[in-house]
Amino acid sequence: MQRKFLRNLLFLLFLNLLIKPFWILGIDRSVQNVIGTQDYGFYFAILNFSFLFNIILDFGITNFNNRNIAQNNQLLNKHLSSILILKLLLAIIYVIVTVSLGFIVRYSPEQIKLLVILGINQFLISFVLYLRSNLSGLHLFKIDSFLSVLDRTLMILICAILLWGNVTSEPFKLEWYVYSQTVAYIITAIVALMVVARKAKFTKLKWNYAFFLLILRQSFPYAILALLMTFYNRIDTVMLERMLPTGDGDVQSGIYASAYRLLDATNMIAFLFAGLLLPIFAKMIKHKDSVENMVKLSYTLLITIAITVAVGSVYYSRHLMEMLYPIHPGESLVVFELRMVQSQVIFSLLMSCFVAISTTYIFGSLLTANGNLKALNLIAGGGMLINIVLNLILIPHFKAMGSAAVSLFTQFITALAQIIYAQNQFKFKVNYRFISTLILFVILISIVGWISTVLPLKWTYEFVIYSIVSVLIAWTLQLLNIKDLLKILKKE
Repeated sequence: MQRKFLRNLLFLLFLNLLIKPFWILGIDRSVQNVIGTQDYGFYFAILNFSFLFNIILDFGITNFNNRNIAQNNQLLNKHLSSILILKLLLAIIYVIVTVSLGFIVRYSPEQIKLLVILGINQFLISFVLYLRSNLSGLHLFKIDSFLSVLDRTLMILICAILLWGNVTSEPFKLEWYVYSQTVAYIITAIVALMVVARKAKFTKLKWNYAFFLLILRQSFPYAILALLMTFYNRIDTVMLERMLPTGDGDVQSGIYASAYRLLDATNMIAFLFAGLLLPIFAKMIKHKDSVENMVKLSYTLLITIAITVAVGSVYYSRHLMEMLYPIHPGESLVVFELRMVQSQVIFSLLMSCFVAISTTYIFGSLLTANGNLKALNLIAGGGMLINIVLNLILIPHFKAMGSAAVSLFTQFITALAQIIYAQNQFKFKVNYRFISTLILFVILISIVGWISTVLPLKWTYEFVIYSIVSVLIAWTLQLLNIKDLLKILKKE
């Protein structure tokens, strides 16, 4: 299993690192710079609002299906024919509920129009993720890997033409950006459906009311978990936009979004780990295989990357923000400086979240595979309450910076709770040597980060030096043991 995990992880990382960074740092960043912080903040707040009610769209079916198909491959054909209909019914309910709540919170007609389109996009994303869960459940990781980058590849092509192809005399518009995503998601959904239908030998849809109720009942704990985690991960910008005065809320959401974008990019790595680990953990648990070595291997790899990225982001936050978000047309130097100061602090706080989020992806996947949904829901529920209460207190005084601090605190609290519960559930031995090594690693690369910033070099060279020395320190401390990894990869 370790060999399968490593080989597929490397392939998945290769494809995603080839495509998604260019989408996030090239296309998405360019769109914000073209349309401006306020307009992008307007979009980002509505986008996160559309995320809040994904429980209705998916109802936990994707995670339930991933675990279930991994343990019972023969159920694919039976489940697919009915779940497809169920997903369409849930999509209709989701759009109605989301738009109705948009009216309740007094969104303007322009915001409602955008919310409808984003709601359709959310359905398409959910639909593709469900189809992919069948492939990962069957351990067809290579096909799943190609589908994981297909939508972004199509978006890059469409948006690049609109941004730089001189195909229109009008300046790039926000709605073009949203419509480009819709087209890409539709094409990806069609391709994914064709692949899964072929694997399942699918012939026709089946309306089965009793089966719908059974699936909803079994997936309900997964749905609650998804809802709670979505709230404490996505509520920040919605609260910023709603709680602050008109205009200021959009600006603060836009500043928060600019810092959050790189966290989104790095979270991709942790998400890929989880996507592979959930079906692998599920199969190992069913066969009563020990998961301890797999947990240690995956966590060591991911947490080493996370710590290195987080520490480097703290030291080079100002440089990265200035490089990605230069002064906007018509923006005064005073406003630009204020935006950079806020972005720098917010970016440092949010990127530090990557350590906690990586931990959550590993141990959350393990506990999900083991069926510990009640515990996960209690932890996520606690995280949501902490997040909302602290945001209500801090946003009026500290705006986006207060929201970023709340996010950091919430992520670490929930990550620690998952580690403690998993340790008790699986009777893992507390590895004090490993913990000490991680602490020493943090101290050493923090020192290296500080030294690199005082070198008489261009900051990009300093950052490269920091990165290389951090990898060498990880190798010296045996957090990255290349020989052992090669042995696992070569093992038949």
